[in-house]
Amino acid sequence: MPSLKLGLCGLFATVFLGACNYAWKKEQPKALARVGEEYLFKDDVKAIMGKNLSPDDSASFVNNYINTWASKQLLLNKAKINLPEEKLAEYDAFVANYRTDLYTRAYKEALMQQVNDSTVSKAELESFYESEKENFRLKEMLVKLRFVALPKDFLNKVEVAERLKNFGEKDRIVLDSISVQFRKTSFNDSLWITASRIIDEIPPLTSENLDKQLKKSQFLNLEDDNGVYLAKILDVRAVDEIAPLSFIEPTIEQVLLSRRKLDFIRKLETEVIDEAIKEKEFEIYE
Repeated sequence: MPSLKLGLCGLFATVFLGACNYAWKKEQPKALARVGEEYLFKDDVKAIMGKNLSPDDSASFVNNYINTWASKQLLLNKAKINLPEEKLAEYDAFVANYRTDLYTRAYKEALMQQVNDSTVSKAELESFYESEKENFRLKEMLVKLRFVALPKDFLNKVEVAERLKNFGEKDRIVLDSISVQFRKTSFNDSLWITASRIIDEIPPLTSENLDKQLKKSQFLNLEDDNGVYLAKILDVRAVDEIAPLSFIEPTIEQVLLSRRKLDFIRKLETEVIDEAIKEKEFEIYE
């Protein structure tokens, strides 16, 4: 009987090991190519291959990828053999630093997304604007205006001009209702527009006549070969004046968010070091 038990045990062991060996073989990834000790596996290519490729396109893609991969591996091997040791060491250090920077940057970005503090309050914007006003002097004239560009043969130019000047509720309704007849319109007179943009929209204006034509409360009635340009100037900021807050608000918002990001990173780096010292994970030796 003991020999029977031993035989059964041996049989079970053989079957078990055979099953394990079969399972292990089944789980091995399928290699598509080899260069030296490096293998390219089917899953590596599958991960980047388009899902909607035809069988012919898939085969072509795989063949091209294998050849490109093999070329890189072979050239890498040649480089390791033929480049000077000091150059290889320099490149290895560069790659190691780049990998470290890539990982740490991704980790910092992930933490910042969790905080998700991307809102800048009006009070913050105003406070920064007041403290940094002298840094916001204009390099280009700004203008608030409303204007229309009319075809040269447009009738009722006088009525349009009057309604554009007055711009009461009834005037706005009428101008909107006939605006399809205009070549261009801009009725949003709460926005500051740069002088260069206005010159693009109103060609009779030039850098030479800009100061004379664009004055607060002035009404423009200009013509060229393409048509008639009517504009009511509501406000002007000259070169070297301090820019209005509404105009530079997006810039200030980006500055404040960048500062907040830098402060977060500095705090994170300090906390990481402090925690590592506390847990005795980081030591400095004399």
